Amino acid sequence: METTFGAGVYSPVTTVTCRVPDADDVDSAVGSSASYVFSGSEDGNGLSILQVPSHQRSGSNVSSRSMMEEEDDEILVFVEPPNKQLFCALCNRIFKDPAITACGHTYCRRCIASHSEDFCPVDNKKLTVVVSNIAVSEQIGELYIRCKYGCRLSDDGTNYTVDPSTCPMTVKIRNRREHEGECDYAPVQCPNDSECPPLLKKDLEDHLKSCNSARCPYYKYNCNFHGTREDLEEHLKQCKFENMKEFIQRTEERVSDLQCSLSQKEQEIGFLRTMLGKLSEKLDRLEKFVEIKVEILEEKQNQVVNDVVGTRRELDNMANEIHKINNLINQGVVGAFDPQQIFKCKGTFVGHGGPVWCLTVLGELLFSGSSDKTIKVWDLSSRYQCVKTLEGHSGIVLALCAFGNKLYSGSQDCNIIVWDIVNFEQEKVIEAHGNPVCTLAAARGMLFSGSLKVIKVWDAQTHILKREITGLNHWVRALVANETYLFSGSYQTIKIWDLETLECVQILETSGGSVYSIAISTQHILCGTYENCIHVWEAGTYKQGVTLVGHSGTVYALAVMDTVNSGTKVFSASYDRSIRVWSMDNMICSQTLARHEGSVACLAVARGRLYSGAVDSTVKVWQ
Repeated sequence: METTFGAGVYSPVTTVTCRVPDADDVDSAVGSSASYVFSGSEDGNGLSILQVPSHQRSGSNVSSRSMMEEEDDEILVFVEPPNKQLFCALCNRIFKDPAITACGHTYCRRCIASHSEDFCPVDNKKLTVVVSNIAVSEQIGELYIRCKYGCRLSDDGTNYTVDPSTCPMTVKIRNRREHEGECDYAPVQCPNDSECPPLLKKDLEDHLKSCNSARCPYYKYNCNFHGTREDLEEHLKQCKFENMKEFIQRTEERVSDLQCSLSQKEQEIGFLRTMLGKLSEKLDRLEKFVEIKVEILEEKQNQVVNDVVGTRRELDNMANEIHKINNLINQGVVGAFDPQQIFKCKGTFVGHGGPVWCLTVLGELLFSGSSDKTIKVWDLSSRYQCVKTLEGHSGIVLALCAFGNKLYSGSQDCNIIVWDIVNFEQEKVIEAHGNPVCTLAAARGMLFSGSLKVIKVWDAQTHILKREITGLNHWVRALVANETYLFSGSYQTIKIWDLETLECVQILETSGGSVYSIAISTQHILCGTYENCIHVWEAGTYKQGVTLVGHSGTVYALAVMDTVNSGTKVFSASYDRSIRVWSMDNMICSQTLARHEGSVACLAVARGRLYSGAVDSTVKVWQ
């Protein structure tokens, strides 16, 4: 804001001319500016700001009275500077009858009409009125200004200043007409004689007492008499309206009564309109309440329908499995079905406050990681209880790996925490990745962590980064290691890495989207994909074999168990809330476990038992 202060001899009233900076919000436009006059005085009236009409800014010579009476360029002397957002970008003045255009910006209605062929200065769109901006009108109506009869034109005729000898009142813009219509400092003309000098309203009564001019008291009934007071007495003796004085008086009283009655009726109508508005608002609230209730009922109905559909799907899957098993039994297929190897749920671990995303077993301890940012330690001996809750991550625990006497946990917070299993204490925090740690694996003294397009190799003892393997095509969500190789899964790809050289020795191409899980048996390599499939390769030749189909959701986890009677079993956990048991001898599903109430996200196998963690926040034990 640039400001120029007046110089010269001190006077009780000073003026300051300033230019308001360009407005930059949705209700104004760039490149606009407006001139004001700030005025202050010794009498304690404070600082005022005057919006100067456009003809004054251009130097036109217009009289004080004609300017105050002009409707379009009325004088506004503000007590405090208005907010710059209340100025029209087309005329650079306070909004007058603000209206919102089709492009969403606000201008004076008369400015839009006068620029109807032009375009919006903000977004260069056609100027078309949509609706009045009531909010801006109310805001402008609350601004305080000085009575126009309390201002005078400066000596140079270019600006207005506060005249301390005239009206001292400050009023809201919305009330200015009411005040200025009754202001004692308003200029009036003598009603008796137009030749009398101009008066102020407050002096009119005293003037009429001394004024010798008079006119007929029945002038409002078109009696045109003008003269002196002596002539008025003679006129009344012969005025036709004087003879009707009583009738005129009764008529005026009747008209007054009718006007009073009309005013009461208008008040009653206003009251009824207010009540109607309140009833309309109440009706709107009831309609919204009913809409919300209907939406809630529809959501619950959809949830019930989904649950029913899911239950029917699980029943259909079980019926299909029973049908397949009966066919195999009838055909006499040996080893296809072992009635002694039916897995049943033996118990449920409850305690997590969110979905369980990862599991690992070490000795008699089961570790589970959850969305509640904790790791729970479960006793697998006779107690079957949670013996410890490990807290340290600031994000979801996504991966667990046990190696030696250490537990490694990876999280959404991009860190790996090393835990001492002996005393369950946090040993070290490794700032591992720039993205969430999705999976962990360990072998031959090395810890492997997978994240977005990268695998990092850490020394399991010193926790020092040994190597960073890059060039992977997507999130690395699956890592499995044996004594010779590391297997990693990303988008439609499994890469096999030599643990001696950490070089890629084989790439297995898949289909079905991202690889979410990998399992290694003595004879097979298996992976579960986003699109519900389990692909199988021969371990020695890497020749792709069958694709196991049956799940109706992403295969999140795979686990291998070698049994005495039934050979190798592979367990698959899926988004469809089920766990399937696959016989690797004949590549068929021998059982479907459907006890979880949410997607099954992780598996762990130990001592002939299967452990499953799910989105329903529980861990189940199968045997």
